[in-house]
Amino acid sequence: MAEAFGSATDSSPLLQAQYSEFHNIKRTGTVWTAVAHIVTGVIGSGVLSLAWSMAQLGWVGGPLAMLLFASITLFTSFLLSDTYRSPDPEHGPHRSSSYLDAVNLHKGEGNGRLCGVFVNVSLYGFGIAYIITAAISISSIEKSFRYHTLGKEPTSGSGDSYYMLIFGVIQVVLSQIPNFHNIQWLSVVAAIMSLGYAFTGMGLATEKVIENGHADGSAAGIPTSTEIGKVWLVAQALGDIAFSYPFSVILIEIQDTLKSPPPENVTMRKASTISVFITTFFYLCCGCAGYAAFGNDTPGNLLTGFSLSKPHWLVDFAHACIVIHLVGAYQVYSQPLFANFENWIRFKYPESEFVNHIYFLKLPLLPAFQLNFLRLSFRTAYVASTTVIAMLFPYFNQILGVLGGIIFWPLTIYFPVEMYLSKCNIEAWTAKWVMLRTFSIICLFVGLFTLIGSIEGIISAKLS
Repeated sequence: MAEAFGSATDSSPLLQAQYSEFHNIKRTGTVWTAVAHIVTGVIGSGVLSLAWSMAQLGWVGGPLAMLLFASITLFTSFLLSDTYRSPDPEHGPHRSSSYLDAVNLHKGEGNGRLCGVFVNVSLYGFGIAYIITAAISISSIEKSFRYHTLGKEPTSGSGDSYYMLIFGVIQVVLSQIPNFHNIQWLSVVAAIMSLGYAFTGMGLATEKVIENGHADGSAAGIPTSTEIGKVWLVAQALGDIAFSYPFSVILIEIQDTLKSPPPENVTMRKASTISVFITTFFYLCCGCAGYAAFGNDTPGNLLTGFSLSKPHWLVDFAHACIVIHLVGAYQVYSQPLFANFENWIRFKYPESEFVNHIYFLKLPLLPAFQLNFLRLSFRTAYVASTTVIAMLFPYFNQILGVLGGIIFWPLTIYFPVEMYLSKCNIEAWTAKWVMLRTFSIICLFVGLFTLIGSIEGIISAKLS
């Protein structure tokens, strides 16, 4: 039995109800729930590529690059957290419900539309990257089972597309969760899983170093046949590291779950500091241990180097943790995109029953859940499209590098800096203005370098 929720015929009360629901929603988030959200979003597929990145940059450049990107991300997260609220003389302090909402508020609709392109492309790209990574891990578990239990030699990765489809079906179901406020439990579980496989990868790599009796690698990283080849690999490595700190794009959504007092930006600064410290520690440990273990043979995905190692059950456990984590991470990054699109459609078509009607469905032995036809159709099509693209371009390191290059400057640097300058009314050519603008320009060139190098890597992989 289904019963309608709300009216689809009276647009004004509907819009008022939507605004009221947003402003009156009960926010219960704390420092630790914010940390769980951030760790879920940050320690993901990116951590598995860091040993490979270290191998390209070497013992000197690798750790320095990680610390540099960590510092940049933490600094800009402080700037961004201060833009969550803005004084409004007529209606009181305004909350920003999303990154796009904050840009619209501080920089106007024109900048908001430009930002929307980058935000949605990056969120969409994360979904693709997570599908690729999850499929690699499921495939590794299957190969380990065939080798250790059935005694069959591992086959090629031709079955990865099948596992991408399985992961996509799971996401179609989970994508019906109404909004970001309903997935705190999923973030907590995913965060625990991310720490589980980070510890496992670090432990296995350390054990291999001890077994070898020495640490492999060099100060300059893996040698290449040509200098330009080395340049492109360095660019991809920097892109992978940039991808490993992507939580700026979901920071405002996370901050919007926090209760106050204390002020949300104070809580968010604490959560960002704790999260960046935790993730950087694991990144350095995993990256350094992985490079020390494999040296010039460091794989693009750290755990794939241990696929046939003993104890194989531990490696399989780590891959299972990755899959469970990415199930949650996909939702953490997809829910903001779902909200952006669906809210735009609802305001554009306030009288459409297909768009605005919500039904409560009750199935035997299951709790009642909400069904909306816009949500069902759009989110299913979205998951299907990310799955298809992942099947067409299953290039792990190159995809991560491209995503890192796309989002690093505009979303992590440019818009946080510009919004902060506007909110704080910092005058042009003052010392603070010059420093922030110089910082932004330098980071622009770094982002372009990583993007070009990673695109070259995809082209080379596709042609080879």
